[in-house]
Amino acid sequence: MHGIHDYSSAIQLRSDRWSALREATVALTRDPNQRDLARLKKDVTELFESLSVIEPYWAFPGMAAFDLMRRRFDHGAWDDLAYAAGRVTRALTTGAYRRRHIPLERDLGEQDDHDDEAIQPPEARALAKPYFEVLIVDNVNEYQERWLKSNVAQMRRPEDPFIYEPVVVPSIEDALVAVLFNHNIQAIVVRPGLTLKSKVDKEILARYLNRAGGQEEIEAMRPEDYGPELCRLIARVRPELDAYLVTERSVEDIAGLDLGICRRVFYNQEDFMELHLNILRGVQARNKTPFFTALVNYSKQPTGVFHAMPISRGKSITRSHWIQDMGAFYGPNIFLAETSATSGGLDSLLEPHGPIKEAQELAARAFGSKQTFFATNGTSTCNKIVVQALVRPGDIVLVDRDCHKSHHYGMVLAGAQVRYLDSYPLNEYSMYGAVPLKEIKHELLKLKAEGKLDRVRMLLLTNCTFDGLVYNVERVMEECLAIKPDLIFLWDEAWFAFARFNPTYRQRTAMSAANSLRHKLRSEEHQKAYEKQQDKLKDADEATLLKTRLIPPPRARVRAYATQSTHKTLTSLRQGSMIHVNDQDFKGEVEQSFHEAYMTHTSTSPNYQIIASLDVGRRQVELEGFEFVQRQIEAAMSMRRAISTHPLLKRYFKVLTAGDMIPDEYRQSGVTSYYDAEQGVTDMWDCWEQDDFVLDATRVTLAVGGTGWDGDTFKTQILMDKYGIQINKTSRNTVLFMTNIGTTRSSVAYLIEVLVEIAKSLDDLLDDASRMERLAFDKRVKNLMEDLPPLPDFSRFHDAFLAEGETGEGDIRTAFFLAYDEKNCDYLDLDGSLKKALKSGETVVSASFIIPYPPGFPILVPGQVVSEEILEFMLALDVSEIHGYRPDLGLRVFTAESLQKLVEAKPHMKKLAHVAE
Repeated sequence: MHGIHDYSSAIQLRSDRWSALREATVALTRDPNQRDLARLKKDVTELFESLSVIEPYWAFPGMAAFDLMRRRFDHGAWDDLAYAAGRVTRALTTGAYRRRHIPLERDLGEQDDHDDEAIQPPEARALAKPYFEVLIVDNVNEYQERWLKSNVAQMRRPEDPFIYEPVVVPSIEDALVAVLFNHNIQAIVVRPGLTLKSKVDKEILARYLNRAGGQEEIEAMRPEDYGPELCRLIARVRPELDAYLVTERSVEDIAGLDLGICRRVFYNQEDFMELHLNILRGVQARNKTPFFTALVNYSKQPTGVFHAMPISRGKSITRSHWIQDMGAFYGPNIFLAETSATSGGLDSLLEPHGPIKEAQELAARAFGSKQTFFATNGTSTCNKIVVQALVRPGDIVLVDRDCHKSHHYGMVLAGAQVRYLDSYPLNEYSMYGAVPLKEIKHELLKLKAEGKLDRVRMLLLTNCTFDGLVYNVERVMEECLAIKPDLIFLWDEAWFAFARFNPTYRQRTAMSAANSLRHKLRSEEHQKAYEKQQDKLKDADEATLLKTRLIPPPRARVRAYATQSTHKTLTSLRQGSMIHVNDQDFKGEVEQSFHEAYMTHTSTSPNYQIIASLDVGRRQVELEGFEFVQRQIEAAMSMRRAISTHPLLKRYFKVLTAGDMIPDEYRQSGVTSYYDAEQGVTDMWDCWEQDDFVLDATRVTLAVGGTGWDGDTFKTQILMDKYGIQINKTSRNTVLFMTNIGTTRSSVAYLIEVLVEIAKSLDDLLDDASRMERLAFDKRVKNLMEDLPPLPDFSRFHDAFLAEGETGEGDIRTAFFLAYDEKNCDYLDLDGSLKKALKSGETVVSASFIIPYPPGFPILVPGQVVSEEILEFMLALDVSEIHGYRPDLGLRVFTAESLQKLVEAKPHMKKLAHVAE
């Protein structure tokens, strides 16, 4: 039986404990011998002890039923105990407790389980009333608890849209553990009788209370502030929840306090119906889907179609003799909801005033932004919208060189002067890490020294990276704003939309960091800290500034944008994405240009199904995102555990840890691995709070070089072709497995089975191998694991495109359009004429973006000088796609004559620009 340290959340721990209890109690009913009986009784006792810590925080089966089961065990009523344990386990697995009462007595519980969620059709599940639980925080005795629950139950009405059950806990610490344990909780009622301390195991308390601020902050509370402080602390870990404060204090006392997620205050009254209605209204506010509901209603209306979509209402399909299979495959609803109309209860994505506008406002609330905009053609378009809205021709933009290609094309469209930033390399695994903060500060300080800081507009970084590296977002923004107080940040969170809905992950999202920073900049403590540091750093040199954690001035403007591929990590149809804005100057400076950029890149015929799916995806994460992300992380942790502890798998595979992917200097916490075979799962909170970079635990990078196959071969010929397992990202010797909110335990189990089968086949192959075959295998492994070309940094822009000074930014737009004239370009073969040109000392300049897939970022951009390191890396690439490179012709480069003409024209162009100014 796995211990508590083998789990990252209570959800899977609880499920596994109940399953183990069911198996053990069934074994007790089979007349075991004395030795087995003693062992089974010991196992059941330990399981009851383990569950007794968890069960007080859940409504089902409830502590009364749990205590009854323990008494049955104490009295040797094995059959009744096994029956009850089986009923509870099945109800938890299928979700039956959400729809009906589950009797645990044999004579009452024989009813059929045909309404179990696992076997219900989707239509029946859609009609069922959603179930949730309400946490009541009050230190009451057993009689008072029954009275509270009875009063809550009496408020139920047939017309209520939801069903809920109460959970009662006595203290602030218990309440915080409950909202982190129990994903069913959607509302909290804080009553005057609550206490501070819990009687729960101290180890569990320490592990979970850190996320709410730590025990020191909790213990410093004054008793009269317990209620308001609890609302504030819950807002820190579960901001999507609703709280209701019942208090005996006066309005004046409460008015000035931070009440966090509190929706309403009740003054010393027991109006259960009013409380009941407020709870339902609060959950309904998150459950509503304005555009999805409008589209469903539209699809039910009788409509005469006289516009440009024959497929609308499915008419072109139902009348066809040849494409009926399409209608049969998709079903009627998708066509009934297909229209180009913006009236009839619908709305326009380009100028929203109705349900789309409301849906975007709800998304902004859910993701913590000030404004949110939907996109129906992916985050590639979102990136270009934001860049074009914010960057003017000639603006300097600091760009993560390894970012997605859409950002590079956005720089071309905007006419930016691009300064590429290099990530630290992971040569051993042929992948890049992320850009160190010291590198960013160095570039900003260099631009400041050159007198160019006023032209620096934006810092663009990927968070998290494809491989799962996550920045310390708030620290990056703080220190950059200390150098450039109006710097704009664009965080590409294409792979990170889910992070908002986990307390550990949330702090490293752009919107959360921006909100935290806005609050911090307004505080008196920050003003004093800033003034003190300014005195200390007067006349400081660059080396000192690079070593110092810089504090931004209180006047700094927080200007953060995040682009998210909702479809990649949350529920949405393909290409459903969002732009989140938290910019203090958006209304005054950006709104009009953003509108124009949005119009430029957004289709006038957006797909309504994608918009509806974004609306529904937002509803899902507000109501169950916390649960689903916990399960996602747990699935990845169980994958790590299975691979890291399996003796056969360890022979050929290795799960890369934080220590493998993040150098020591960027891991201030000292944590090297999120899972250790001896210690179990590491509590990630400390490293996510402290470290420069952390690793997204939902991504499992597996080194496969020990199999003798490179990453691309292992992905396509082994995993996909032989076993039907789909992945995306590979490197020369690794493959990346990404869990998501749809990943099941069965999927993880199947993957482990496949890896074991592959390892066994390699064992058999090597057992039968001749000496020469074994030498050939060892050579392939050595080639993949040791003989790896170093990853190239960005070389430089050619002088024809390079800005003045020593800061290295370049005009990528001029280079891009120069290549439109074929007379300016030539082709060089990689292993022939290009290698020869570099050997002879010629300067070769790329005329194209060269983008290997994976990973999907350019290793060359237009105007960049080709270095020998870049050539060596290109020759070693083993991916199936290299966009921009033509194997039949070679690498597209600029001719020496075209470059010379540009160099000679530059002084003239500068003179014209000066006259224009």
